[in-house]
Amino acid sequence: MKHKYLKLLVVLFGQLLTIMDIFIINVSIPSIQRDLHASNGEMQFMIAAYLIGFASFLITGGRLGDLYGRKKIYVIGLITFMVSSIACGISAGAEQLVISRFIQGISAAMMAPQVLSMIQILFPVHHERTKAMGWYGITIGIGTIAGQFLGGYFSSLTIMEEPWRLIFLMNIPICLPAVFLSLKLLNESKTSAKESFNIGGVAALSAGLFCATYALTMSEHEGFHFKNASLMFISAGIIFGFMKNQKKRIQNEQSYLIDFELFRYKNFNLGIVAVSFFFIMLDSYFYILSLFFQDGLKMSPLEAGEIIVFQGLGLILASTVSVKLILKYGKKALIAGLSFIIVILILQLFLFRMQTGFLMFWLLLFLHGLGVGSIIPSLANIALSGMPEKLIGNASGVYNTFQQIAAIIGIVAVGSVFYYFLGTKPTVQHYHHAFSVAVLINILCLIFVIVSVFKVPNHVLPEKR
Repeated sequence: MKHKYLKLLVVLFGQLLTIMDIFIINVSIPSIQRDLHASNGEMQFMIAAYLIGFASFLITGGRLGDLYGRKKIYVIGLITFMVSSIACGISAGAEQLVISRFIQGISAAMMAPQVLSMIQILFPVHHERTKAMGWYGITIGIGTIAGQFLGGYFSSLTIMEEPWRLIFLMNIPICLPAVFLSLKLLNESKTSAKESFNIGGVAALSAGLFCATYALTMSEHEGFHFKNASLMFISAGIIFGFMKNQKKRIQNEQSYLIDFELFRYKNFNLGIVAVSFFFIMLDSYFYILSLFFQDGLKMSPLEAGEIIVFQGLGLILASTVSVKLILKYGKKALIAGLSFIIVILILQLFLFRMQTGFLMFWLLLFLHGLGVGSIIPSLANIALSGMPEKLIGNASGVYNTFQQIAAIIGIVAVGSVFYYFLGTKPTVQHYHHAFSVAVLINILCLIFVIVSVFKVPNHVLPEKR
């Protein structure tokens, strides 16, 4: 049993890196822009490049693991992540950093599906897998906190002329032992079927997802104008053609990228719906909260960051406690956790309008984190539970892709509503009003998640009798 959890620790290195590097660049934007003489557009694309590469290649990463070995693709992802991190750290200009961040995102997409796949294979028994997914949730919390804290810490150091480079170079001492331990401890697993890799499918799907994620991500900064709307239509056309082609290839027993048998599993479909609405809520909430704190309430970035860190602490704590609750009460514990988040959001609507001190902010964000931490690990468990090993990598890639696309949609869509209600000359009252409308949308999303979880078959998250 200890050996299993040591392997789990090795696998979670990849998840830690993936999450940490989403957040780590945000605090360092001003110093990077100054040192590289980058334009605002280049800085926007620098942030977006990682997410675009990540979301565009998750399904490909999962399929590669199925066909060529999950351990092998995981290790390749780790090595590529380290090399691209070095390229980021020594970048001489904005263009090089953008390209390096894009490659870093692709390498993260090679790792992330293998993490979920190997957890499902390492822990086939329900109660063991639930505990493992609790550690998965803890890793997400640590990555979120570490990314925001280390980004600010390294950027403020005075030991070198451009200290922001350390936020990328620090990945080297994480990747090296992770590669060594992966090669030494992890067992190889892949599907037994001898199939070729569908390169044409990869090109089509990646192009479709790239257009969609680029349009959505850049819309956050540029607005949803003609270029981005056109890219969304092009993306829809490419993906529609891709799906028709994949179904035809499966019928003709040719190699494929997505096995549509995935969608015959009720719990997978419900898990996809649940995680999509949950991450529309979660990422849009963080985005709006940051704007509300800094622009509306005039907090400094450091003050806002300190408050949001408490959310991460709550997430970590809940990920450990929720394991016992899920094992004892099954999906009832999830519904209770989702309802708890709704209550905390309602409290925020009222208490944020008062002259609330920092202690109240810390408490409300900590409680929000408790609710979030009780949910995240189990959503993946719902989607992947009972999935045959031959489909597990494919399912992990599709699950992660829906999660990332939903996060971007949440930021763009809810962010647009927030700005609409903010107006052109916002006062503090306008910020409160816009925040309230955004939170009400978040609550609506959580209601959809509750409905999805309620419909999950009881055997997926059984109660302890």
